Amino acid sequence: VQLVESGGGLVQAGGSLRLSCATSGFTFDDYAIAWFRQAPGKEREGVSCISSSDGSTYYTDSVKGRFTISRDNGKNTVYLQMNSLKPEDTAVYYCAAALLGVWLQNGWEGLNQWGKGTLVIVSS
Repeated sequence: VQLVESGGGLVQAGGSLRLSCATSGFTFDDYAIAWFRQAPGKEREGVSCISSSDGSTYYTDSVKGRFTISRDNGKNTVYLQMNSLKPEDTAVYYCAAALLGVWLQNGWEGLNQWGKGTLVIVSS
């Protein structure tokens, strides 16, 4: 299983970035894929997740209306479009995966395959 994030960088507050998570080594259609983030000195938190079955999406409250998760099953890739970025969005963003049944049963705790992360810095 391999998850490779890209698209991070430095952006001013109010700007946008699109993160990508390219996956390989597993049957993409069977997995839920999520984005987590970890800010300096803080615990890792789940940001968004997309189901493989019906494309259902989930967002943590702090990003609702600003972030959009999507998946391209043909490219085995998940995207996170981040708009109206705020300094508090600064973090390392990680892509994570779990079999759909595991995600449905365990939620964020069930995500057990991880990428190495991409750094997002939002300047004020």
